Amino acid sequence: MIEKHNYNGKNKEEVLEKIKEELGKEEQDLVLVQVEQKKTLIRKKEEYIVYLKQDINDFIKTKISEIIENMGLTPQLETKVREDNTIFTVRSDNNAILIGKNGRTINAIQTLIRSMLYKEINTSYNFTVDVSDYKQKNQARIERLAKYTARDVARSKVAVSLEPMNSYERRIIHSILSDSKDIETISEGEEPNRYVVIKPKGE
Repeated sequence: MIEKHNYNGKNKEEVLEKIKEELGKEEQDLVLVQVEQKKTLIRKKEEYIVYLKQDINDFIKTKISEIIENMGLTPQLETKVREDNTIFTVRSDNNAILIGKNGRTINAIQTLIRSMLYKEINTSYNFTVDVSDYKQKNQARIERLAKYTARDVARSKVAVSLEPMNSYERRIIHSILSDSKDIETISEGEEPNRYVVIKPKGE
C-alpha cells in the first residue's frame, strides 16, 4: 500500500502551503489527486489525496523486484529522473530474458506495474522500466532510422513502410518527424503488426 495524505483548502495553492508546512515537500515531490470540490455562495473548498513521489517510486521498485525474482533472476535497480519521467533501469544475470524479443518482456512488465499502480493511486504516473539501457539505445536507433528514411522519402517522393513497431516506438517516429515540411507519417495495420508509413506530404 502507498501511504496517502488527505488535505483540503480553498484552492490548490493553500493545500500546497499546508503540505509544505506539515510534510516539508514541494509540488514537484508530490502527486495530487483532486477528489472533491465544494462551492457555496460564501466558501469554496477543494479536497485532495496526496502521494509522495518517493513512496510511489518505492512501490514501483518493489514490484519490479518481485516480478523479476519470480522469474528466477536477481535484479539490480537504478532510478533516474529525466524531466517529468522516472526511469527504472534494471540489470540482472540474464538481461536478454528480461528484454525479450523486440522488448516484449520488459514492456509487459511495465504494463503490469502501470496497472498495479493505477489501482493504488487512481491516476496516471509517468515512468519507464528499462533493462540495461535497452530502451534508450533502441530509441536512438529508431530516431536515426526515422531521420534517414525521411530524407530518402523527401528526395525520392516514394512512401516507405517501416517494420512493425509497438505504440511507444511509433510515437517516437511521429514525434520526431512532426515538424517536417516535406513528409508526413501515419500508422497502418493491426496490432501487433501495426507499422508507420513515411510518405511525401500531401500525397
